[in-house]
Amino acid sequence: MAETITLAGADGFQFSAYHEQAFTPHKGGVIVIQEIFGIDRHVRADVERWAKMGYEALAPALFDRLERDFHAEHDDAGIKAGIDKARATPLEQALGDIAACRDFLNKHGGKVHVVGYCYGGSLAWLAACRVDGIASASSYYGSMVKQFAAETPKCPVIVHLGRTDPGIHADEVEAEVHKHHPDLPVYIYEGAGHGFNNESPERYAEEAADLARHRTLQLFDET
Repeated sequence: MAETITLAGADGFQFSAYHEQAFTPHKGGVIVIQEIFGIDRHVRADVERWAKMGYEALAPALFDRLERDFHAEHDDAGIKAGIDKARATPLEQALGDIAACRDFLNKHGGKVHVVGYCYGGSLAWLAACRVDGIASASSYYGSMVKQFAAETPKCPVIVHLGRTDPGIHADEVEAEVHKHHPDLPVYIYEGAGHGFNNESPERYAEEAADLARHRTLQLFDET
C-alpha cells in the first residue's frame, strides 16, 4: 500500500517522499524523480507502475523546503510556479535528498536505480554522475543533460528525448552526450514531445512511453 514517509536530508531537513512496496518479488529499489509539478497524480502513478514491476519505489518531494505538498497544474501558471521552485532549489540539495532515498532503499536489499522526468531527468543524469551507490539511471527529457554532458556517470545511464520537444533540441543533446560518452544510449522518439511519459492528454505519447519504459526496465533488471 502506498504511503507518504518522512526522510532526513543531508542538512537534517525532514522532507516527505511517496513510497510504495514492490507488488511482486522484490527486485530492488527505484527512486522516481519528479517533474516541476511536484508529487502529483502522474508521479504517484509512476511509483505504482514501478512497484507493479517488482521495485520498491520512492519519490522524494524535492520542493518541501519551499512549500510543503506543492502541486502545480499543467497550465502557464503551474509551469511558472514549478520552474520557480526548481530554480530556487540548489542542485546539491536535491542530490542530497536523492542520496537519502538511496540509503532508505538500501536497507531493504537489492540495488537502487533512478528514473527521472523533465526536471527529474536532469537530476537522474546528475545523480548517476555525483551520487555513489546508484546501480543505473534512466533520464527522460532533462533540459540540463546537455549542460552537464561532460560529467562522467558512475553507473550505466540511458537518455530518452522527444523529437518534437520544443524546449530541448534532441539532436544537440545526443551530439553533446556522444561527444563525451560515445557509447551511451540516447533514444530519440519520433512524434513524441516533452513529457511524453506523462499521461496528461496534451503530452502523452503511448507508443514512446511504452518503449522507453521497456528499455528502462531492461536496464534496471540487467544492472
